[in-house]
Amino acid sequence: MKKVILVILGFFALLAAYPVLFLAAGSLMGKQELAGYLAPVLAKGGGYAAFRLFPMYPTLRAYVELLLDSPGYFIMFWNSVRITAGILLGQLLAGVPAAWGFARFEFPFKRAVFTVYVTLMMMPFQVTMLSNYLVLDQMGLMDTLWAVILPGAFSTFPVFIMYRFFTGIPEAVVESARIDGAGEWKIFLHLGLPLGSGGICSAMVLGFLECWNLIEQPLTFLKNKELWPLSLYLPDIGLLEAPAAFAASVVVLLPALFIFLGGQDYLEQGIVAAAVKE
Repeated sequence: MKKVILVILGFFALLAAYPVLFLAAGSLMGKQELAGYLAPVLAKGGGYAAFRLFPMYPTLRAYVELLLDSPGYFIMFWNSVRITAGILLGQLLAGVPAAWGFARFEFPFKRAVFTVYVTLMMMPFQVTMLSNYLVLDQMGLMDTLWAVILPGAFSTFPVFIMYRFFTGIPEAVVESARIDGAGEWKIFLHLGLPLGSGGICSAMVLGFLECWNLIEQPLTFLKNKELWPLSLYLPDIGLLEAPAAFAASVVVLLPALFIFLGGQDYLEQGIVAAAVKE
């Protein structure tokens, strides 16, 4: 019975991994070979698209052209780095204290305010797009990287994740620190941050995976294509540039893959914590 279950799970795992194998194989194909496979789709030719998991004539030419002959790629890469780093730094500076305040302090309308946080977290970008646009336009931040960074930096989702971990800190531990003479700020720095580090790391991993792949926000707030992140690099690529598109997809995937593998344990903890109802 176990072997049957393993075979079934292995089959579905292969299906889930196929897009990655598809990208890796396509990035190692030459232009003519890849064009022959994808012409029915990208060139509106007859028949159906076909594909091989193993290139007939493997080559690294696509990676060489992408990394050495495509200056636009590096501009968009560093735009992605700036946007992602700015958003994550903002979430640390604003989200961590907010989560600690919700978890450890009582204040009027706390429940109502936290409900608003959860409601905002559940709203898709399309709902808040107009309000964000109007505010950013009045602040004169449109068509700058800040137009993407600031709304993301004050996202409510990381607050919700970190809040779950901070509430898990035993109250007796906090009270012991107060009895020993520690102030609230000292408790937060020397007790809350170390014990809640799992939630913070989990929120940062989830935040990176989201920010690295932003599409709608840059398209809405950035009209200057020189400010676009790497996630918008691929829509401008056609059949002739298909190998570069596959290579770029693989390169874009690598940072997210490394972050995911490095923070997988924290990520699983965050998903479990987020699933617990208030």
